[in-house]
Amino acid sequence: MTRNVRSCVGFLFLSLWAIVSCSRSDDSLNVGIAGRDTSLSVGTARRDITPKEPLPLWGYASYHDALSQGTLDLLYANALVVQLEGKKLAIVNLDLGRPPAENSLNNIRKRIKSKTGIEYSFIAATHTHHGPVLELSDQTGKGRGRFNSALRYYSQLEDFIVDAVVEAADNLKPAKMAVGGIQLTNFNYNRHTQFQPAPRDTDLTVLRFDDLSGKPIAILANFAAHPTLVPESLLKYSADYPGVVKEIVGKDTGANVLFMQGAAGDLAPNEQQDYKGYGKDLAHEVVQLVSSLKDDETLHPSLKVREKQFLFESRVNLKDPRLRAQLGRMFFPELIANYVDEYGQGIRPRLTVAVLDQQVALVGVSGEFFCSHSIRLKQRARLQQLFFFGYCNGYDQYFPTIEATAEGGYGTDNINAPATVGAGEQMMNTALIWIYEMQQPQGATPGF
Repeated sequence: MTRNVRSCVGFLFLSLWAIVSCSRSDDSLNVGIAGRDTSLSVGTARRDITPKEPLPLWGYASYHDALSQGTLDLLYANALVVQLEGKKLAIVNLDLGRPPAENSLNNIRKRIKSKTGIEYSFIAATHTHHGPVLELSDQTGKGRGRFNSALRYYSQLEDFIVDAVVEAADNLKPAKMAVGGIQLTNFNYNRHTQFQPAPRDTDLTVLRFDDLSGKPIAILANFAAHPTLVPESLLKYSADYPGVVKEIVGKDTGANVLFMQGAAGDLAPNEQQDYKGYGKDLAHEVVQLVSSLKDDETLHPSLKVREKQFLFESRVNLKDPRLRAQLGRMFFPELIANYVDEYGQGIRPRLTVAVLDQQVALVGVSGEFFCSHSIRLKQRARLQQLFFFGYCNGYDQYFPTIEATAEGGYGTDNINAPATVGAGEQMMNTALIWIYEMQQPQGATPGF
């Protein structure tokens, strides 16, 4: 497998203790950081979230309102709680097409805060196209009666997610942390643009948390490629290739593994293999990268988090009865009725940014961002490592770049990308400003 070397930027600390970690046998460079003091603690948990009843499937218009016909492989919620300097952050990986809908997501996050005191959370989906529809609601014409089984599942899903985070918070133990990344040149391609060279985010990045004896507790892997390798014609629940990655890496390392989907709006997986073969190969890369990382002392244990819910005008009028009827035939009426409720007053995507130890950023966005957004943010942030989580804390459709919108094509039209043109760029600029601000010592301000 061809790999390009990615050099990590030096630490942003004004300190002589900056640490450069070991290099891999294939010459890729990784940097490790850790907390051998007890300032860093982590805990993990996992829940089976596979529906026990047939539900409408999410991911392809061709499904319409067809119900699932069994389970190809199980769906899981993997939870990770990180505590630094007494501040806690929850990260939840869901083997679903999207995170829970707005009302359900708000309820989950409120319950997490009430039970654990955790104010901020990244609740993200892998974007499998073989999970259940999550947008229905308990109202006539929007799910009640016809899809009561789905409504029952939503309540169960909320419990599973909250319980997993609570258990992870209860399992907190002193930990060390290592971070690194490589470029994988043969695992994805740009499915949208006709211009060359086509942009691709080829970064595979990982966070590894170990206990103080060096035993892995949790591994977070971040890569961007649409999970669309399970055949569209197979109406069964499946986590697609991310589930395979998590299973194999978990068995090899003994850690709880989270797979966080990146900016995959215009990126598809190379399709020479089925989902199991692709997942196996990607898992091999994760294991190699994880095993190459070394833990070292951390200098400035810190955790800073910010979040904002934006409001953008919609490019599509979902109140138009003709359009609603057309979309209802393409998908099914109850689904579209809930989209009208969610987007009727505008598009409200979330941006969540966390900075660990002033050098590692986690950026979560609630939609399908085109890869140039993540590529440019990583270049401009000048961090040791930046993790980009798509499909996080909500789902607000596609966010193409301005030039991609001008080019046209799937994922850039006003139906699939309803937010104002340039919305993604505005969110990325905000993320960049926050990152620089949060890197500053307490009380200091950047020079802008």
